[in-house]
Amino acid sequence: MRPLHLFDCLRAIWVVSLTVAVGVFSVVVMTACVRRAPTDPQVIAVWVRTLYGAIRVERLSPPVASRLTAYAATALYAGLAAVDSMLPALDGTLRGIPHLPRAARPLEHDGTLVAVAAERAVLDSLLQEALPTTRAAFGRLADSMSADRVVHGVSAAVRARSDSLGARIGLLIVAWSRADGFAATRSRSYTLPVGDGAWINDAPATTYATQNLSGASEFIALDNPANQQRAGNTSDRGLIMSRPKAATIKSLPAANMAGATEPYWRDVRPFVLRTWDACPVPPAPPFSVDTASPLYHDARAVYDIKAALTGEQRTVAYYWADNAGESGTPVGHWLSIASQIISERHLDAAKAARVVLATAVAQADAFVAAWGYKYQYAHLRPRTYIRRVIDATWEPLIPTPPFPERPAGHSTQSAAAAAVLTALIGVMPFTDSTSISIGHAVRHFVSFEAASEEAGMSRVYGGIHFPSGNLSGLALGRCVGASVVAAFGAPAVKEQATR
Repeated sequence: MRPLHLFDCLRAIWVVSLTVAVGVFSVVVMTACVRRAPTDPQVIAVWVRTLYGAIRVERLSPPVASRLTAYAATALYAGLAAVDSMLPALDGTLRGIPHLPRAARPLEHDGTLVAVAAERAVLDSLLQEALPTTRAAFGRLADSMSADRVVHGVSAAVRARSDSLGARIGLLIVAWSRADGFAATRSRSYTLPVGDGAWINDAPATTYATQNLSGASEFIALDNPANQQRAGNTSDRGLIMSRPKAATIKSLPAANMAGATEPYWRDVRPFVLRTWDACPVPPAPPFSVDTASPLYHDARAVYDIKAALTGEQRTVAYYWADNAGESGTPVGHWLSIASQIISERHLDAAKAARVVLATAVAQADAFVAAWGYKYQYAHLRPRTYIRRVIDATWEPLIPTPPFPERPAGHSTQSAAAAAVLTALIGVMPFTDSTSISIGHAVRHFVSFEAASEEAGMSRVYGGIHFPSGNLSGLALGRCVGASVVAAFGAPAVKEQATR
């Protein structure tokens, strides 16, 4: 919340003087002119980090994670915007969003409390099928942030008004989310395409995670594996993360390595893009075993790269793997980068909310677009082609994900996120410490774009994308990112960040 200025106090005095007796006058003016601490930008960063943990523990697929984070970021932004006239309304920026209420008298509300109440209402809806521990974690976070505002001088009356306004905003966002087409994709079956060049999920069972645990054994259920279990990473944390998850869960399903991840995601409404295919992606090279064909050259490049991998290339492949269940997926990774930039560039809460929202929306639209083309083209993965045509014993460095190849999803969403961060923050070197908790050292990048290009290339090093799939994803992501930047605009954040 912005600090009170002399004009605000004088206006309060003038209004009160017309309506109340002198005996009450001094009390009301004192209340109106009390300076409450503004919203701490770490409020935004802490929510982002908690969402990262929820994505990881719930073992969400990247598309589902992107939808969750985009609606959560919308709630935080809208809550702060309700009492901050410097933050523009989202009408006309996000597709189909209803008009969200703003405080008629901002001084009688607290921005932090409005944002927290809006976030709580949205997550209570989106996390209905989450683990009790996940829901409890968000509840404790909301309670602690609300209690902190009381410590900073927010009165009971202001808190009540703020909670009420935030809840209204949150429920409107919930209603908006329920009309995005997601629910209709939950009950649709998918039939694998047929043809030499068609995608099939032929990842070996060794990439599957344990689904049923007992004190004596771990049982692998091949019909619904949810996470990779690599040698050497079994621990108390690992056992928690590979716990069973009910097959009846529809809104927060665990990533299924044996299935086909979200084949109808293109039917989910984008946040900014007019349609899922607003940014074009050319078809994949046609199937051919001819050694002069583009597809063979693509596959041979992957084969030769893996045969000569350097230590640094292996590090890059593992660093950006962002596997569902082991991490916050690429969605959480780039939002984590955004949250680190909040501190590094000393953004205030309003600017922080803007950066996080734009980054989350860019990734959500990147997944809608990428998944649309993935299942339209249904292009086979390198493992399938190489084992069929070049080397029957070949295996990629990292597990092949359960969805078609073109365009590369990491490349698409990384390029989209980088485009938004570059537009809002500028070209800047940064250090990423996102993956320390899962055993990776920090990495240093000269720019957001350089990081996105490394993320894209990591999938080629890992043996799960063709070079052409990576390049098509980067191009698609840049187009999506440009669309989001055009919708949000950039100058306000960049001006503050460079001061």
